[in-house]
Amino acid sequence: MRRNCLILAAGLYVAACAPEAALDNRAEPEPSAPVPAEAPAPAPLDPPAPGEPGGLPDDRTPLAEGPIAPESAQGAGQVLQSYFALIEQGRYGEAWRLWGEDGRASGMSEADFAASFGRYREYHAQIGAPGRIEGAAGSLYVEIPVQAYGRLANGAPFNLLGPIRLRRVNDVPGSTEAQRRWHIVESGLRPRP
Repeated sequence: MRRNCLILAAGLYVAACAPEAALDNRAEPEPSAPVPAEAPAPAPLDPPAPGEPGGLPDDRTPLAEGPIAPESAQGAGQVLQSYFALIEQGRYGEAWRLWGEDGRASGMSEADFAASFGRYREYHAQIGAPGRIEGAAGSLYVEIPVQAYGRLANGAPFNLLGPIRLRRVNDVPGSTEAQRRWHIVESGLRPRP
């Protein structure tokens, strides 16, 4: 037994002092399967800038700073910012409910609305300056230019541009709080170059 311990100790001593190449007496490793090249990263999204074809209008009129009244045109703009943020986060049911008539003004069920975004890998939006509020039959309307852009499921970029129209009931007797909030009633987003 003592002899075995001495042989083992001598073997360890020789191994510790031997050059690394001498220790590696294993057969050459099998070549591993080729590693597939990573797909090239898609080019960064670069939507058309304001004033360019396919971009928002180049409106450099400064917006009023300070608190934004929910019933103002800027309040309608905030609804659109929330809407597109919800879409970007995949929270389609919440976005759908920002359409008038509890989502039904979109012309789709909540499930169909959510499914319509299945063709996109990325979805972003830029909100332009709201237009003037116009009144008709106890309701107020405002149009806001929007540029939606991103990537389709196949990686191809897309760019949509158009106005989105929002409506709220004016402060008339018998109107509910929900009716007096801005809701989307129409989208003119269309593909642009």
